[in-house]
Amino acid sequence: MWVDHLTGFILVAICWGSTNPFIKAGSAGLDTVSSKYPQGGILKWLAELKYLFTRWQYVLPLAINLSGSVVYYYTLGKADMSLAVPITNSLTFIFSLLTGLFLGESIGGIDAWIGMALIVIGVMICVGGQ
Repeated sequence: MWVDHLTGFILVAICWGSTNPFIKAGSAGLDTVSSKYPQGGILKWLAELKYLFTRWQYVLPLAINLSGSVVYYYTLGKADMSLAVPITNSLTFIFSLLTGLFLGESIGGIDAWIGMALIVIGVMICVGGQ
């Protein structure tokens, strides 16, 4: 049964982590829209929403990210919360870094790789303790 939960956690981490860099890339240019409304307010907010939700580069990763949230809440209802939160959040970080690396972003050198290794070791300790 815990294998099902772990699979759910990993699926959520993939949905959340791998979409974060794509959402960031999909929102590129938002500052240009925002700068047209220096006074702020509802018109700026509506212009930003229109800009974001008319770009498939933003909407598609957002939809995948939100589907990960659905899986998370389903899995959370069946699993131990003391495992769900640390495993999902830590693996999300790893998938964000790896996806960013795939997209050509700088991930911070050897420190990032050491951090990812420590996260994997920590997840294995958490899972092994169950």
